[in-house]
Amino acid sequence: MKNIDVPMLLLALLVIIMFSGVSFAIALRSIWFILLFLILGFGTMGYGLSLKRKRKSDA
Repeated sequence: MKNIDVPMLLLALLVIIMFSGVSFAIALRSIWFILLFLILGFGTMGYGLSLKRKRKSDA
């Protein structure tokens, strides 16, 4: 059984929370919150992908 990479798991959960925040912002009909959560979600996801790529190149 493989070990769980806790920091990457938490980062993935944060991305899921950000995109859930987009749905909440849509329910509120607030364009500013929609844009905020979209930018934060894609930014966090991009950061996680860059960390994963850096880890693969180091290994």
